[in-house]
Amino acid sequence: MSSNTTGYKLTKADFQQINRRNLIGFQAGWNYERMQHSGYLWIILPQLRKIYGDNTEALKTACRTQCSPFFNTSNFLNTIITGVDLAIEETEGLEGMETVASLKTGLMGPLASIGDSIFGSLLPTIFGALAANMAMQGNPIGIFIWIAVNIVVDWFRCKQTYVAYDQGMKLVTTMSDQLNAITDAATVMGVFMVGALISTNVGVVLNIVPNIGGVTMNVQDILNQICPKLVPAALVGFVYWLLGRKGMTSTKAIFIVLVIGIVLGALGLAMKG
Repeated sequence: MSSNTTGYKLTKADFQQINRRNLIGFQAGWNYERMQHSGYLWIILPQLRKIYGDNTEALKTACRTQCSPFFNTSNFLNTIITGVDLAIEETEGLEGMETVASLKTGLMGPLASIGDSIFGSLLPTIFGALAANMAMQGNPIGIFIWIAVNIVVDWFRCKQTYVAYDQGMKLVTTMSDQLNAITDAATVMGVFMVGALISTNVGVVLNIVPNIGGVTMNVQDILNQICPKLVPAALVGFVYWLLGRKGMTSTKAIFIVLVIGIVLGALGLAMKG
């Protein structure tokens, strides 16, 4: 036991408190200077008081270290860092704060990439589209699927706190290859799902039928022969191009697409597929 700690060992009640705070308040103190640092500290502050003693110099030092310089990672995997962090501080106290700082700096980027890709984009895209399609068909089961998925995700967020604490630093050293594999798999799956959603949910049909030399040509049929769903794919590519322009926001891009759709619809050149 480190001389600057009380020797306190975290209990099940401590982890339950950490998880409750994480679910409701991790982003509450987000700011542009240090991002999630205050939310992270607030989550574990009751446990730090028990580890270092309330109103002690060791506690103040630990809190200052936790708030420097900044911290920003995925809401869905942040408790992996929390669990390992507390395991280190519980045994090493302030002597382990340098390790904790390096841990947070080294893992926040990779975990942000994985967590946001899988839980922030991939799962909402798949199950959100499923729920929306079922709702459009008058089937209420979709909303229950959506609720069930979010319950499982929140359970996973809570469960990983225990696992990370139990494994400690071993989790960091043994999970690097698995994290890279998961990231690559999530990227491939994300690209696959974007393509599938474009073909099923983006419905645009050109209504251009020119008469050239007495021969009527249906532009949409020609495009379908070149590549089915070429127009929806081109529309999505156009939106991606817009979002890459300086000063462009998603809101502006939505309005641009709306205006183009209204104009083409009014001229009879395009319609919903």
